[in-house]
Amino acid sequence: MNIEGVTAIITGGASGLGAGVGRALSKAGAKVALLDINQTLAEETAVDIGGIGVACDVSDEDSIRRALEIATAELGVPRVLVNCAGIGPHQRMLTKGDSHSSDMYRNVISVNLTGTFLCCNMAAQKMAELSPDEQGERGVIVNVASISAYDSPGGGVAYAASKAGVVGMTLPMARDLGKYGIRVMAIAPGTFETPLFRTSPRDIADRLAAEAPFPSRPGRPTEEFGALVSHIVENNFLNGEVIRLDAANRMPARFG
Repeated sequence: MNIEGVTAIITGGASGLGAGVGRALSKAGAKVALLDINQTLAEETAVDIGGIGVACDVSDEDSIRRALEIATAELGVPRVLVNCAGIGPHQRMLTKGDSHSSDMYRNVISVNLTGTFLCCNMAAQKMAELSPDEQGERGVIVNVASISAYDSPGGGVAYAASKAGVVGMTLPMARDLGKYGIRVMAIAPGTFETPLFRTSPRDIADRLAAEAPFPSRPGRPTEEFGALVSHIVENNFLNGEVIRLDAANRMPARFG
């Protein structure tokens, strides 16, 4: 798909990976809407990249619907959706005899997994109504998983489950939407320089990044993650797959 002139919606677009994707797609000529629960920051980032910022809570179906309506009214029906919104609290199954919080688990699933599904579901309906481009394509969806879906440290049960769900729905979603000319891909990033990554104590975050075989540093949201999203959009033959973007890193069994 030619990025020039298409509307791209990015959830979690105010900062981190979402902002990186926004910058990359905007630079390539897309009309970008940054959806985020932090409306003020989304609007500030949007000014910086030449897009629009829209308030959106991806755990709330009505909020997603309103945000898509606003973005569509201002920029046009989206041909690209990138789901970057996510949260990453960690808790062990047992901590001094106390069990894992069920409320925290449900919240992580609601934002990371159900929120991703709802955004895909609503955006795909809009994409399917578009006329196909010269390659027969109507839309591209890129979801964000994590290498934690495959090898999460202890304490990551909720986060790993949510991201494993994103991995698991990639192929069937691509199969369902293929007849409409809509491709679905997922990226499983490793350690990237984002606010979410820095919720870990800095020595742990830096140590995790340093353990990558090469390059031994955090990834760059625009130059590396955003660049991969741009390539996925442009490469018509990429569909139904999860790409690890992690400098060959593997997560340890535990942080401590």
